[in-house]
Amino acid sequence: MAKPQKRFVCQECGAVTPRWAGKCDACEAWNSIVEETVEATPIGGGKRSGSGGSGKALDFVGLKGDSEQRPRLKSGIDELDRVLGGGLVDGSATLIGGDPGIGKSTLLLQAAAALSAHASVAYISGEEAIEQIRMRAQRLNVSDTKVELAAATSVRDILASLDRPDGARVAVIDSIQTMYVDLLDSAPGTVGQVRASAQELIRVAKRRGTAILLVGHVTKEGAIAGPRVLEHMVDTVLYFEGERGHPFRILRGVKNRFGPTDEIGVFDMTERGLEEVKNPSALFLADRQDGVAGAAVFAGIEGSRPMLVEIQALVAPSALGTPRRAVVGWDSNRLAMLLAVLEARGGLDLSGRDVYLNVAGGLRIGEPAADLAVAAAIVSSLTGIPVPMRTVVFGEVGLSGEVRAVGRPDARLKEAGKLGFTSAIAPKGRAAKESKADDIAINAISDVSQLIRDLESSSDGPIRILDADARR
Repeated sequence: MAKPQKRFVCQECGAVTPRWAGKCDACEAWNSIVEETVEATPIGGGKRSGSGGSGKALDFVGLKGDSEQRPRLKSGIDELDRVLGGGLVDGSATLIGGDPGIGKSTLLLQAAAALSAHASVAYISGEEAIEQIRMRAQRLNVSDTKVELAAATSVRDILASLDRPDGARVAVIDSIQTMYVDLLDSAPGTVGQVRASAQELIRVAKRRGTAILLVGHVTKEGAIAGPRVLEHMVDTVLYFEGERGHPFRILRGVKNRFGPTDEIGVFDMTERGLEEVKNPSALFLADRQDGVAGAAVFAGIEGSRPMLVEIQALVAPSALGTPRRAVVGWDSNRLAMLLAVLEARGGLDLSGRDVYLNVAGGLRIGEPAADLAVAAAIVSSLTGIPVPMRTVVFGEVGLSGEVRAVGRPDARLKEAGKLGFTSAIAPKGRAAKESKADDIAINAISDVSQLIRDLESSSDGPIRILDADARR
């Protein structure tokens, strides 16, 4: 019998070293290397790959097959199906990550209950007992569905239950960090255990055609805990986002082999569980007030969906030597760049002022098209001049102060028209020439200086601008 092999594995990046060290050479993390013991025989038994002997020749086939492709398995939750690209694919592996308490287990239990109406579903929990899951099911009013429950952490036992002709068509594993392979002498949640557990589960899912949903914990930086290779092993990676004290939840797709990436689904957390939000734009703008300086409505695109969201800015005198720059829902580095452009190209005095920026509703925006809306909110707060109530703003701002065109202006303006907006501040060019939104007046601008002049023209007082000596 072969002797167990010992190795030292970094718990941050998964790098393997022959001996222990205080610092990982690959990711430079301190105190992250842990000793692990690996048995020589895999779970399925038999010879290990590459251990000698002749291999079996592969049976190559053509790209076009004769078998009919099975349709996607729809969960019945439209927002989830949208992010998945139209539903679950047989044999696919989906990884769902999110902060503790954000609602991952709630979402998957509701999805499992909806799927059980037309497919066999197994819900396997390694964190909760059966009675705890039943309590949640009773609160969500899904106790009468045909979901099969089990509490287990052994991958060997789970494979024995799924790898059979009458196995479940959909399996939920909550969570992958609690699973363990008994051939590894390390605690559940370590890099080796997470990687080996996911590999065995995905292997059976591909062979049996089982759609498997894996729940993944996240680190304090917001990334899914465990080796980065875990995200490469699965077919789809979804992140469940939102503030714990805020009712809105965003399900965002960051990887999808069977559909578009960067798609989002919006949910509202209630006492009865997660409820779909059919019109997120109306929800995010529901509490918007008229005549308030420092707010601008951004017409953005999330995946294939146009979405309107309010961007709020507060510019106030600073008592500190280095003014504060606080951002929620946007990139802080991009805000610093935009403030420099407004000072250098627009002549605004922001050097001695604190700037606070917030995207209302808990949504996080990543596209550069939000630059112009952020600039409008900052200028509005600085001058006290409100952006017109029924105006949306979008456009990318360059380092020379120019406003660049962005993609899909028609979809942005069409969504704004549905919600009663009558005007738009947009880049000069594609938005002005190609737009078919006849009911929206477009103010096409070419640089940030024109944005400042247009806001100044809507007020009786001038905007404070630095003179040439002050800028030097």
